[in-house]
Amino acid sequence: MTPILRSTLWVAFFGLVLAAWAMMYIMAMDMDLDLLGRPGEMGEMMRRMDPRMDMYMPMATFGPLFVMWGAMMAAMMLPTMVPTLRSYEDLMVSADGTRAGWIGVLLGYFAVWLVFAAAIAALQLALLFGGVIDMLGIARSRWFAAALLLAVGLFQFTRTKEICHGVCHSPMMYFLGQWRTGFAGGLRMGLGLGAFCAGCCWGFMLLGFAGGVMNLAWMGLATLFMVLEKLPQIGHRVTKPLGFALICGAGAVAGWPLITTTLHGG
Repeated sequence: MTPILRSTLWVAFFGLVLAAWAMMYIMAMDMDLDLLGRPGEMGEMMRRMDPRMDMYMPMATFGPLFVMWGAMMAAMMLPTMVPTLRSYEDLMVSADGTRAGWIGVLLGYFAVWLVFAAAIAALQLALLFGGVIDMLGIARSRWFAAALLLAVGLFQFTRTKEICHGVCHSPMMYFLGQWRTGFAGGLRMGLGLGAFCAGCCWGFMLLGFAGGVMNLAWMGLATLFMVLEKLPQIGHRVTKPLGFALICGAGAVAGWPLITTTLHGG
């Protein structure tokens, strides 16, 4: 492996992440949304549209939604892959890993998230046509948003989360136990890591339906939390506090009318 090849691949990796974020920003602006996902005048008109109208609407069509979620996965999940790719590079020195294997790990991991993108795009369509969310992917009922926050918050305390997170934030242990050589071996390990990662982080993606799937602030915060969860030094220390915060958030959303009435002295 030459230093030039290594540098080129890392530059391409971060370039892809930046391109995905740029695409998300452009899409949000085209939909007349601010950074918090709040619609302007045109966005509000789009939000109120009936998905059953006899006209082409990208946000009510699987193809564009899959592309949107695919780009979102690249923007949000690839940054969390950095510690894993660094761990693989460490084994390229002490074991028989290769740069082809490194690429295989990356492709396998992202392939899992593309499958997840297809699944959540289909879920968004089901929720849209079921009247649960609007055209911008925002929950129509605060109770649905509160239930999402509560469910994801409680999941942070489950055994499934603990197992999946254990693999995600300690990729070196996974590599040592599942080590395979070459591109095919890297691809296989990447698929396994992606499956554990999807099992660990699926809830953060569903939270998009609480505040709008094109809410860039949510995307940034969710990415930050997932990166923190995967850092070997502190990952295990933030999982449960984050769950507690989400449960508190569910309570705040559910009781928002009472909170605002109290604050205004009603």
